Amino acid sequence: MGRWFSNEVHQPFEPLMTSHIMILSLFFAGLLTLLFSYRLFKRSKRYTAFIRWTLFTILLLSELTYQLFAISNDIWSTKEFVPLHLCGVASILAMVALITRNKPLIQFNFFIGIIPAFLALLTPELPNAFPHYRFLKFFFHHMAISWASLFLILTSNVTITFRSLLGTFGVLNLYAIVIFFVNREIGSNYLFLSSAPTAETPLDLLGSGVWYYINLELLTFSVFLLLYCVYRVTQSRKNPFKEALME
Repeated sequence: MGRWFSNEVHQPFEPLMTSHIMILSLFFAGLLTLLFSYRLFKRSKRYTAFIRWTLFTILLLSELTYQLFAISNDIWSTKEFVPLHLCGVASILAMVALITRNKPLIQFNFFIGIIPAFLALLTPELPNAFPHYRFLKFFFHHMAISWASLFLILTSNVTITFRSLLGTFGVLNLYAIVIFFVNREIGSNYLFLSSAPTAETPLDLLGSGVWYYINLELLTFSVFLLLYCVYRVTQSRKNPFKEALME
Protein backbone atom coordinates (compact mmCIF):
# COMPACT_ATOMS: atom_id res chain seq x y z
CA MET A 1 0.00 0.00 0.00
CA GLY A 2 3.02 2.27 0.52
CA ARG A 3 2.35 5.99 0.63
CA TRP A 4 -1.44 5.55 0.33
CA PHE A 5 -1.65 3.94 3.79
CA SER A 6 1.31 5.68 5.45
CA ASN A 7 1.19 8.43 8.07
CA GLU A 8 3.28 10.77 5.93
CA VAL A 9 1.72 13.87 4.39
CA HIS A 10 2.76 14.15 0.74
CA GLN A 11 -0.16 16.31 -0.34
CA PRO A 12 -1.82 18.33 2.44
CA PHE A 13 -5.57 18.81 2.51
CA GLU A 14 -6.96 22.26 1.71
CA PRO A 15 -10.60 23.20 2.35
CA LEU A 16 -12.79 23.51 -0.75
CA MET A 17 -10.19 22.02 -3.06
CA THR A 18 -11.71 20.21 -6.05
CA SER A 19 -11.84 16.81 -4.35
CA HIS A 20 -13.50 18.37 -1.27
CA ILE A 21 -16.21 20.01 -3.39
CA MET A 22 -16.82 16.74 -5.24
CA ILE A 23 -17.19 14.91 -1.92
CA LEU A 24 -19.70 17.48 -0.64
CA SER A 25 -21.65 17.11 -3.90
CA LEU A 26 -21.67 13.35 -3.44
CA PHE A 27 -22.89 13.79 0.13
CA PHE A 28 -25.87 15.91 -0.90
CA ALA A 29 -26.62 13.56 -3.79
CA GLY A 30 -26.73 10.71 -1.28
CA LEU A 31 -29.09 12.62 1.00
CA LEU A 32 -31.44 13.39 -1.89
CA THR A 33 -31.31 9.78 -3.06
CA LEU A 34 -32.37 8.59 0.40
CA LEU A 35 -35.16 11.17 0.64
CA PHE A 36 -36.57 10.38 -2.78
CA SER A 37 -36.27 6.64 -2.08
CA TYR A 38 -38.79 6.98 0.76
CA ARG A 39 -41.61 5.34 -1.16
CA LEU A 40 -39.28 2.68 -2.59
CA PHE A 41 -38.19 1.79 0.94
CA LYS A 42 -41.84 1.05 1.74
CA ARG A 43 -42.27 -1.14 -1.35
CA SER A 44 -38.99 -3.00 -1.73
CA LYS A 45 -37.46 -4.99 1.10
CA ARG A 46 -34.57 -5.98 -1.15
CA TYR A 47 -33.63 -2.37 -1.94
CA THR A 48 -33.98 -1.38 1.72
CA ALA A 49 -31.80 -4.29 2.82
CA PHE A 50 -29.17 -3.39 0.20
CA ILE A 51 -28.90 0.21 1.44
CA ARG A 52 -29.02 -0.91 5.07
CA TRP A 53 -26.14 -3.35 4.81
CA THR A 54 -24.13 -1.12 2.47
CA LEU A 55 -24.20 1.63 5.09
CA PHE A 56 -23.35 -0.88 7.83
CA THR A 57 -20.38 -2.16 5.81
CA ILE A 58 -19.00 1.33 5.17
CA LEU A 59 -19.25 2.18 8.87
CA LEU A 60 -17.68 -1.08 10.00
CA LEU A 61 -14.81 -0.97 7.50
CA SER A 62 -14.14 2.65 8.38
CA GLU A 63 -13.81 1.84 12.07
CA LEU A 64 -11.72 -1.30 11.58
CA THR A 65 -9.35 0.05 8.93
CA TYR A 66 -8.72 3.22 10.95
CA GLN A 67 -7.52 1.11 13.86
CA LEU A 68 -5.39 -0.95 11.47
CA PHE A 69 -3.96 2.26 9.98
CA ALA A 70 -2.95 3.55 13.41
CA ILE A 71 -1.46 0.23 14.54
CA SER A 72 0.44 -0.43 11.29
CA ASN A 73 1.95 3.08 11.39
CA ASP A 74 2.78 2.73 15.10
CA ILE A 75 0.79 5.84 16.07
CA TRP A 76 -2.11 4.26 17.95
CA SER A 77 -2.85 5.88 21.30
CA THR A 78 -5.78 6.27 23.64
CA LYS A 79 -5.53 10.04 23.13
CA GLU A 80 -6.69 9.91 19.52
CA PHE A 81 -7.84 6.56 18.21
CA VAL A 82 -10.58 5.49 20.62
CA PRO A 83 -14.00 6.29 19.02
CA LEU A 84 -15.12 8.66 21.78
CA HIS A 85 -15.74 11.73 19.64
CA LEU A 86 -19.38 12.47 18.84
CA CYS A 87 -19.09 11.09 15.31
CA GLY A 88 -17.34 7.98 16.60
CA VAL A 89 -20.20 7.36 19.02
CA ALA A 90 -22.76 8.07 16.27
CA SER A 91 -20.97 5.60 13.99
CA ILE A 92 -21.05 2.75 16.51
CA LEU A 93 -24.64 3.44 17.56
CA ALA A 94 -25.70 3.61 13.91
CA MET A 95 -24.23 0.16 13.30
CA VAL A 96 -26.05 -1.23 16.31
CA ALA A 97 -29.29 0.46 15.25
CA LEU A 98 -28.97 -0.85 11.69
CA ILE A 99 -28.85 -4.35 13.14
CA THR A 100 -31.36 -4.06 15.98
CA ARG A 101 -33.69 -1.27 14.75
CA ASN A 102 -33.74 -0.10 18.37
CA LYS A 103 -36.08 2.89 18.78
CA PRO A 104 -34.10 4.90 21.39
CA LEU A 105 -30.89 4.47 19.38
CA ILE A 106 -32.59 5.67 16.19
CA GLN A 107 -33.91 8.73 17.99
CA PHE A 108 -30.54 9.41 19.61
CA ASN A 109 -28.64 9.08 16.34
CA PHE A 110 -31.07 11.37 14.55
CA PHE A 111 -29.81 14.22 16.72
CA ILE A 112 -26.11 13.38 17.01
CA GLY A 113 -25.49 11.82 13.60
CA ILE A 114 -26.80 14.10 10.86
CA ILE A 115 -25.60 17.67 11.42
CA PRO A 116 -22.42 16.96 13.46
CA ALA A 117 -21.13 14.64 10.72
CA PHE A 118 -22.11 17.19 8.08
CA LEU A 119 -20.19 19.94 9.91
CA ALA A 120 -17.18 17.63 10.02
CA LEU A 121 -17.47 17.23 6.24
CA LEU A 122 -17.56 21.02 5.79
CA THR A 123 -14.61 21.76 8.08
CA PRO A 124 -12.53 18.58 8.30
CA GLU A 125 -9.59 18.24 10.66
CA LEU A 126 -7.59 16.29 8.10
CA PRO A 127 -3.91 16.25 7.13
CA ASN A 128 -4.03 14.36 3.83
CA ALA A 129 -5.63 15.20 0.50
CA PHE A 130 -7.12 12.81 -2.08
CA PRO A 131 -6.41 9.97 -2.76
CA HIS A 132 -4.77 9.13 0.60
CA TYR A 133 -6.49 6.56 2.81
CA ARG A 134 -7.24 9.11 5.56
CA PHE A 135 -9.03 11.36 3.08
CA LEU A 136 -11.21 8.56 1.76
CA LYS A 137 -11.87 7.09 5.20
CA PHE A 138 -12.75 10.41 6.79
CA PHE A 139 -15.21 11.53 4.14
CA PHE A 140 -16.91 8.22 3.39
CA HIS A 141 -17.15 7.47 7.11
CA HIS A 142 -18.79 10.80 7.94
CA MET A 143 -21.07 10.67 4.93
CA ALA A 144 -22.20 7.20 5.98
CA ILE A 145 -22.92 8.43 9.53
CA SER A 146 -25.28 11.12 8.26
CA TRP A 147 -26.82 8.84 5.65
CA ALA A 148 -27.38 6.03 8.14
CA SER A 149 -28.97 8.37 10.68
CA LEU A 150 -31.41 9.62 8.03
CA PHE A 151 -32.00 6.13 6.61
CA LEU A 152 -32.98 4.80 10.04
CA ILE A 153 -35.68 7.45 10.37
CA LEU A 154 -36.99 6.94 6.83
CA THR A 155 -37.27 3.17 7.18
CA SER A 156 -38.73 2.89 10.67
CA ASN A 157 -41.89 3.86 12.49
CA VAL A 158 -39.89 5.86 15.03
CA THR A 159 -41.26 9.31 15.82
CA ILE A 160 -39.04 12.20 16.84
CA THR A 161 -40.57 14.08 19.75
CA PHE A 162 -39.50 17.04 21.87
CA ARG A 163 -39.13 14.58 24.71
CA SER A 164 -36.62 12.57 22.66
CA LEU A 165 -34.74 15.82 21.98
CA LEU A 166 -34.50 16.55 25.72
CA GLY A 167 -33.55 12.94 26.45
CA THR A 168 -30.75 12.98 23.88
CA PHE A 169 -29.48 16.32 25.17
CA GLY A 170 -29.49 15.02 28.74
CA VAL A 171 -27.68 11.78 27.92
CA LEU A 172 -25.14 13.67 25.82
CA ASN A 173 -24.42 15.99 28.74
CA LEU A 174 -23.86 13.04 31.06
CA TYR A 175 -21.53 11.53 28.47
CA ALA A 176 -19.70 14.86 28.15
CA ILE A 177 -19.09 14.95 31.91
CA VAL A 178 -17.48 11.51 31.74
CA ILE A 179 -15.37 12.51 28.72
CA PHE A 180 -14.29 15.73 30.44
CA PHE A 181 -12.60 13.69 33.15
CA VAL A 182 -11.26 11.16 30.62
CA ASN A 183 -9.60 14.04 28.74
CA ARG A 184 -8.03 15.34 31.94
CA GLU A 185 -6.76 11.88 32.84
CA ILE A 186 -5.16 10.89 29.52
CA GLY A 187 -4.53 14.31 27.92
CA SER A 188 -6.95 13.84 25.04
CA ASN A 189 -9.43 16.22 23.42
CA TYR A 190 -12.48 14.04 22.83
CA LEU A 191 -15.69 15.95 22.08
CA PHE A 192 -13.36 18.97 21.76
CA LEU A 193 -13.97 19.71 25.43
CA SER A 194 -10.34 20.61 26.09
CA SER A 195 -10.03 22.98 23.13
CA ALA A 196 -11.50 23.72 19.71
CA PRO A 197 -10.27 21.67 16.71
CA THR A 198 -7.11 22.77 14.92
CA ALA A 199 -9.11 23.28 11.72
CA GLU A 200 -11.30 26.36 11.37
CA THR A 201 -14.78 25.38 12.58
CA PRO A 202 -17.80 27.09 14.17
CA LEU A 203 -16.32 26.06 17.54
CA ASP A 204 -13.71 28.79 17.08
CA LEU A 205 -16.48 31.34 17.70
CA LEU A 206 -17.43 29.95 21.11
CA GLY A 207 -14.83 31.86 23.11
CA SER A 208 -12.65 30.40 25.83
CA GLY A 209 -12.84 29.30 29.43
CA VAL A 210 -16.29 28.80 30.91
CA TRP A 211 -17.90 30.66 28.00
CA TYR A 212 -16.64 27.98 25.64
CA TYR A 213 -18.67 25.37 27.51
CA ILE A 214 -21.76 27.57 27.88
CA ASN A 215 -21.76 28.45 24.18
CA LEU A 216 -21.09 24.82 23.26
CA GLU A 217 -24.20 23.83 25.24
CA LEU A 218 -26.26 26.52 23.52
CA LEU A 219 -24.95 25.53 20.09
CA THR A 220 -25.70 21.85 20.69
CA PHE A 221 -29.23 22.54 21.88
CA SER A 222 -29.82 24.90 18.94
CA VAL A 223 -28.70 22.22 16.47
CA PHE A 224 -30.99 19.67 18.12
CA LEU A 225 -33.88 22.13 18.07
CA LEU A 226 -33.27 22.88 14.39
CA LEU A 227 -33.35 19.18 13.55
CA TYR A 228 -36.54 18.74 15.55
CA CYS A 229 -38.22 21.68 13.79
CA VAL A 230 -37.20 20.39 10.36
CA TYR A 231 -38.59 16.98 11.25
CA ARG A 232 -41.89 18.47 12.44
CA VAL A 233 -42.22 20.48 9.23
CA THR A 234 -41.60 17.39 7.09
CA GLN A 235 -44.32 15.55 9.01
CA SER A 236 -46.89 18.26 8.38
CA ARG A 237 -49.80 17.12 6.23
CA LYS A 238 -49.64 20.37 4.30
CA ASN A 239 -45.97 19.99 3.47
CA PRO A 240 -45.62 19.81 -0.35
CA PHE A 241 -42.22 18.13 -0.09
CA LYS A 242 -43.72 15.24 1.86
CA GLU A 243 -46.41 14.87 -0.77
CA ALA A 244 -43.76 14.77 -3.48
CA LEU A 245 -41.91 11.99 -1.66
CA MET A 246 -45.08 9.97 -1.29
CA GLU A 247 -45.98 10.15 -4.98
